[in-house]
Amino acid sequence: MAIVLGLPKGSLQESTFALFKRAGFNVSCSSRSYIPSIDDEDIKCRLLRPQEMSRYVELGLLDAGICGFDWVYENGSDVHEVCELSYSKATSNPVRWVLAVPNDSRIKTVKDLNGKRISTEAIGLTKRYLKEHGVKADVEFSWGATEVKAPELVDAIVDLTETGSSLRANNLRIVDTILTSTTRLIANRKSWKNAAKRAKLEQLKMLLTGALEAQRQVLLKCNAPAKSLAKVVKVLPALHAPTVNRLNDPEWHAIETVVEERKVRDLIPDLIKAGATGIIEVPLNKIIF
Repeated sequence: MAIVLGLPKGSLQESTFALFKRAGFNVSCSSRSYIPSIDDEDIKCRLLRPQEMSRYVELGLLDAGICGFDWVYENGSDVHEVCELSYSKATSNPVRWVLAVPNDSRIKTVKDLNGKRISTEAIGLTKRYLKEHGVKADVEFSWGATEVKAPELVDAIVDLTETGSSLRANNLRIVDTILTSTTRLIANRKSWKNAAKRAKLEQLKMLLTGALEAQRQVLLKCNAPAKSLAKVVKVLPALHAPTVNRLNDPEWHAIETVVEERKVRDLIPDLIKAGATGIIEVPLNKIIF
């Protein structure tokens, strides 16, 4: 039984297709099509804006979908969260919905927004935030280019940021972070209870999270003489323990282990000092625990 899976159109589209590629699925779509092809007969893909994904999943028009937690929260959608997928447009860091104002604005806290005008794409999120702080302000929907509306059109904005560069470029400063969000694989509750569909979704979860984990890790291989083996192994971190095999020459051993890529630059000099040679760094596609 095929599942109907919603994939995000827009800023997340390219990184999502790349993630599926690393997970073992080839997804492609022409620039004008909203029905991507995928080399898995048990999956039918649909391309939708993340803002509306959770609503269609909740209604059962999609069995599952990929979108940010922020839009599940914004829509108040009753869906099953299959897993968190820690990736976004530019980095693997969470994105943030922030309250921002011009650098020279007198607004310092949310309390200063009483009677002010705020522009945002996330109306529900913003209104809930203001209500929690007992603030009454005029919240208007933004159709885009939200950053350029303050201060000429509005007093403040609530916008999504990943690195903060767009806010800085538009001379805006952050007053408060309203919500931190990551990408999620969500499912319709009825579909999740269907054994065949659930099995497929759990396979997706395993492969997608495995691909994300591998993105941060590399396979490190090296050789070491018997006299230096203990020192080299002591230097190396590992998921469990480094793999050690004796070479054809009994005085030499081959060692391999999985390590965080960011640590490799510091590990290599230490490995050389410990007596390792022939060091090789190999990228990985998936790590399944």
